[in-house]
Amino acid sequence: MKRLFLALFVLAMCGIGRTFADEPLPRFDAFPVENVFNGQPAKVKIISARDRKFATRLRQLSGQKPNYAGHYTLASWGCGASCIMTVAIDAKTGGVIWLPFTVCCWDVDVNEPIEFRRDSSLIVVHGSRNETGGGVYYYRLEGSEFVLVKAAEKTAS
Repeated sequence: MKRLFLALFVLAMCGIGRTFADEPLPRFDAFPVENVFNGQPAKVKIISARDRKFATRLRQLSGQKPNYAGHYTLASWGCGASCIMTVAIDAKTGGVIWLPFTVCCWDVDVNEPIEFRRDSSLIVVHGSRNETGGGVYYYRLEGSEFVLVKAAEKTAS
């Protein structure tokens, strides 16, 4: 009886693993934005301590045309060897939204560790978040935060 239970348990777990593995990866066209902003971008609002720390960089980005999710200017810059931090500035309001982690250690065949489009709220992150783990992570911007949609963790080899 114990062997039968164990065999059924193992089969069930194999089936669950296959179900998650077979889920399609999120695509940019599955997260469309309704409106693309074409007006004059608002002046950036420097509010948080983190904003103040990077005020010069944020002011340099202020006024640029949106390149992400319809009305955001998304930009990344280095924070160490193979490390970047990323921010989105709302062209409508000047609000600042930080990606809540740094990104590092992406694979050598990855051209851009952060992928995004002007007509989609999806952002694809390649590498490690805050120097932990590793893989490809799919986020979408919801309100004023980046929300994880799916994680495709690397398996140890």
